[in-house]
Amino acid sequence: MRSDRSQTAPLALKIAAGCGLAFLHLPILLIFVYAFTTEEKTFQWPLPGLTLQWFGITWNRPDVWQALSLSVRVAAISTVIALVLGTLCAAAVSRSRFFGRETISLLVILPIALPGIITGIALRSAFSLAEIPFSFWTIVLGHATFCVVVVYNNAVARFRRTSASLIEASYDLGADGFQTFRYCVLPNIATALLAGGMLAFALSFDEVIVTTFTAGQQQTVPIWMLEELIRPRQRPVTNVVAMVVVLVTFLPILLAYYLTRDGDQIAGTGK
Repeated sequence: MRSDRSQTAPLALKIAAGCGLAFLHLPILLIFVYAFTTEEKTFQWPLPGLTLQWFGITWNRPDVWQALSLSVRVAAISTVIALVLGTLCAAAVSRSRFFGRETISLLVILPIALPGIITGIALRSAFSLAEIPFSFWTIVLGHATFCVVVVYNNAVARFRRTSASLIEASYDLGADGFQTFRYCVLPNIATALLAGGMLAFALSFDEVIVTTFTAGQQQTVPIWMLEELIRPRQRPVTNVVAMVVVLVTFLPILLAYYLTRDGDQIAGTGK
């Protein structure tokens, strides 16, 4: 009886949780609602009317497609770089012991712990000192600095929960390093890497602070949205694009959650 009562949350706690969720998500819901308003330049409540015209207008605006294409390309390449470097760092830190290992681990995760403006200023100073012109690739390098951390955190946790005896058994049976990675290591870390890659893609797609310091004349979706808010032409178009950003970032995060929630089911765990 005591355990049944302990599993039922008090009404006050449920109300507090509901208020917290409403506080977090009602502003996002308003973005979705105002994407359908008939008013072009102001926000009115209640809405003067509902329309789908802004979706068609957004679809036919080339500046939206250019920003969206740039954001997708930057996020995709940054994610690939992060998957390679993050996995290698995680393997080195979790599978070997050496002097300064914890310090290196701290340095790897430092970019995401620092405020974005600090990272952005540091990158801009480094690019200027090296006389590297600001371009598509400077944005990619800037995003890769924090995307590596996301992949690293997922991969190192999974490496540490995968038994080293699997690798030893693979070598004992005559497998080489590549075969061991392909048949023993990769199946156990694949979902963690996929989840880390999805989170890195979502993080890169909607990043704005570091992008502001590392972009030249290019406009990713967040930069485009900021400029549209400062000099609005068709305000509901910004809300339509914001809906797309929410969906593009929410779906990878949701998939990453479902991929990693059963992470305790790892071969060799606890042996």
